[in-house]
Amino acid sequence: MPQENAWDAVYRYTAKQIAALCAGPDGQKAALAELRRGLGKAPGEEPRLWGAFLSELPPELYGRDGEPSRGEWAVYTALTLFALHQQGRNPSTEPVNQEGVGLGRAVAGLVSYDKTGKRDDASWERIQRRFIITASSSDIRELSHRLRALVRLLRDEGLPLDYPALARELYLWQMPQKTEQIKLQWAEDFYRNSPSARNAKEEAQ
Repeated sequence: MPQENAWDAVYRYTAKQIAALCAGPDGQKAALAELRRGLGKAPGEEPRLWGAFLSELPPELYGRDGEPSRGEWAVYTALTLFALHQQGRNPSTEPVNQEGVGLGRAVAGLVSYDKTGKRDDASWERIQRRFIITASSSDIRELSHRLRALVRLLRDEGLPLDYPALARELYLWQMPQKTEQIKLQWAEDFYRNSPSARNAKEEAQ
C-alpha cells in the first residue's frame, strides 16, 4: 500500500479492534483491562499486549528496524487510551468511542459553564493551557503520556472521543511534514466547537 494511504489503514484497523472490544453483552472486559496495563509503555514492551495491536495489523504498518513504527505507535496509543476511557462503563451499552468527536471538540467540552451558559474563565484557561502543552509534545511517547491525562478528564466527565480518528491523527502527527497540520486541526476543533462538545456530552448521557 502506498505511504499516503497508511493512515487510512491505521484508521480502519483501529476501528475494527475497538468494535471487537465492544462486542458481546458485556464487551471484552478482560482484554480492556489488559490494554490498560500498557499505558505509559511503548509498543512491544508488554508481551501480553502483542496480539491486541499486532494481530492482523496490515503488513505495511509493521516496524522494520527493531523500533515501533508510526503505525504501531498510533494504534497502540489509541487502543490503550480507549481502554482507559472505557474503564467503569460497559463498552456494549456505554461506548466512549463516538464517530465525529475529534480531540479538540472533546477537550473543549471539559470547559465549565454556569447555569446561564457563561463560560468559566478559570476553567477555560486551565483546559486551554493543558491542551496547548499536550499538542506541543516533542515526541510520540511524550504525547501519549499527556493525552492520558486528558482522557482521564474525558472519562470523569462522560465525554466521548473518536478513537479511530485519533489513531489516524497520531500517525500523521509523527510525520514531520504533517505535524503542524494536525496541531492546527486540533486547535481549530477546540476553539470552534465548544458548544458542540457540550451537546455531544448531553447526547452521550
